[in-house]
Amino acid sequence: MVVVLLSLAVMGCATRPQTTAQSPIANTPKEDKLEIKLTSMAFKEGGPIPRAYTCDGVNVSPPLEWSGVPKTAKTLAIVCDDPDAPGGMWVHWVLYNLPAENIGLVENLPATEKLAAGGFQGTSDFQKIGYGGPCPPPSGTHHYYFKIYALDSDLPLKAGATKTETMKAMEGHILLQGQLMGTYRR
Repeated sequence: MVVVLLSLAVMGCATRPQTTAQSPIANTPKEDKLEIKLTSMAFKEGGPIPRAYTCDGVNVSPPLEWSGVPKTAKTLAIVCDDPDAPGGMWVHWVLYNLPAENIGLVENLPATEKLAAGGFQGTSDFQKIGYGGPCPPPSGTHHYYFKIYALDSDLPLKAGATKTETMKAMEGHILLQGQLMGTYRR
């Protein structure tokens, strides 16, 4: 009986799926592949984004907090986008090369390329640097995904990079990620 159980345990280890080079998450031990917890004091996961953080309000960036960043991370990146936009994915915010020891972003982050606490802001689909809040047509509820990525290196990007440029630079460098989703309807 002990031999059978030992054989099954060995077979189970031998057939466990391995992380491949194609995976966007770098090779890390399975127990480290949890998720970064991303939250906001402004809205809850799946809840409505308050008007102040939209084009119908003062259109300032919401405060964000996170935990669970791996100790091996060197930088962080954050992207906010809306897959429900009429023309397809709409990018609202791009940040990268944020110091990994940061634990959040303040509300109303200035729309500057370089951030005082380190890192850069990219160009949104509004063709502006910094945050551009929800501004959907009055056609239903839209979902806004704030995604955070822990990276094993700095990204070789200048300030003002697009989401496409940022995601390409992140390939093979993602250690862990997480997300927060909020909704908005006009």
